[in-house]
Amino acid sequence: MAEKKKLVSEITSMDVDFAQWYTDIVKKAEMADYSSVKGCIIMRPYAQALWENIQHTLDGMFKETGHENVAMPIFIPESLLQKEADHVEGFAPECAWVTHGGNDKLEERLCVRPTSETLFCEHYAKIVRSWRDLPKLYNQWCSVVRWEKTTRPFLRSREFWWQEGHTVHATAEEAMEETLRMLNIYAKFFEEWLAIPVVKGEKTEKERFAGAENTYTIEAMMHDCKALQSGTSHYFGDGFARAFGMQYTDKNNTLQYMYQTSWGVSTRIIGAIIMTHGDNEGLVLPPRIAPTQLVVIPVAAHKEGVKEKATELYEQVKAAGIRAKIDLSDNTPGWKFAEYEMKGIPLRLEVGPRDIAEGQCVLVRRDTREKTVVKFEDLEKTIPALLEDIQKSLYEKALANREAHTYTAKSLDEMKSILAEHTGFIKSMWCGDLACEEKVKEETGMPSRCMPFEQEHIADTCPVCGKPANKMVVWGIAY
Repeated sequence: MAEKKKLVSEITSMDVDFAQWYTDIVKKAEMADYSSVKGCIIMRPYAQALWENIQHTLDGMFKETGHENVAMPIFIPESLLQKEADHVEGFAPECAWVTHGGNDKLEERLCVRPTSETLFCEHYAKIVRSWRDLPKLYNQWCSVVRWEKTTRPFLRSREFWWQEGHTVHATAEEAMEETLRMLNIYAKFFEEWLAIPVVKGEKTEKERFAGAENTYTIEAMMHDCKALQSGTSHYFGDGFARAFGMQYTDKNNTLQYMYQTSWGVSTRIIGAIIMTHGDNEGLVLPPRIAPTQLVVIPVAAHKEGVKEKATELYEQVKAAGIRAKIDLSDNTPGWKFAEYEMKGIPLRLEVGPRDIAEGQCVLVRRDTREKTVVKFEDLEKTIPALLEDIQKSLYEKALANREAHTYTAKSLDEMKSILAEHTGFIKSMWCGDLACEEKVKEETGMPSRCMPFEQEHIADTCPVCGKPANKMVVWGIAY
């Protein structure tokens, strides 16, 4: 029997070529297109709608914790960027520079912001005078530019969209509390809205953000078992404050330096959703974040009353608070089924003449293709329950994938042996020596992902040097 021909453009199997599978989905689900500027993408309406849902949800979570949105300039004078040595050294290879305004050469080069710490520092130094002005809890939604050599849509591009929070506090304790609070907000968002389980932990000194005293991260495992750094939160101490003269008068009328944080997530989140939940038919979107949660498709739409009933049901579920759409085009039902599977819409509602006669319709889940026959009057109750079950099932599937591909190793040879057969997270102890961390990466290709908050005692010694070790590290090949 001939293989059934798909009714939408074929995508490469993820088991054959995961990178090409990813690119196929990005293009054929109409998420993004390439622009004429190498390394920059066009976010098409479907991806933009997804990003807007992400933005809306996170923005609400930020505001619940007292944060306000601001907008900083896109340009940073070179002299301002140079004020914090570690910071500028960390970003120098990725900076894009403006050297002319119109036809005139600028007296000073302007960096197109790769991140905005220096701009916020300059601003805080001007507006904070007294302990009464603290804390300042600011965030901005913007794009930044980093001149990456290797790019991939959403995961790594020369311009990308993100949010960057920048806060200042009177004490180190308050700043550290903020740093961890925002990391926990990211973890909650990933797990409860995106259905992506994460490992929370601290980056090693080698992997810290440029200029930070501590960097904390959430690390997620993609379907191909590679790691994706999904969000970071940084504690700066008073390092930037001293470089930029950020002082305030405390309650004893004594000048003190402020303590600072920054934290951010980006459109890389969209790549995480694709690579965690997608399958060989296309996207699979978690219902809580999906732009469209349900699509209504009339079957045998040419027959009397079918389009009208489909429209009625569409209005019914929309009135119940479901993000829904209806397809009344003249494409065949089979084409529509495949199209909206490619788009990853969590639920499909099918209704035809026989269904109408029996007062019912069919709901089809995107994740399992399971069909449920539902009476018209039960839709408002059944649809939300199914959406919640899909959300839960996606999380559980992703968690099962991570647990099945997380290994422990007591020696470097054991790490290599595991990697020869598997990709995934490898947990081991570590002595804290940079040379040992670099040797693991050099011989396995795995950088450290983090030192998890939830520590385990795997062995007494470092797998590289054999010296005493009391810190567990998660390693993994990363995007």
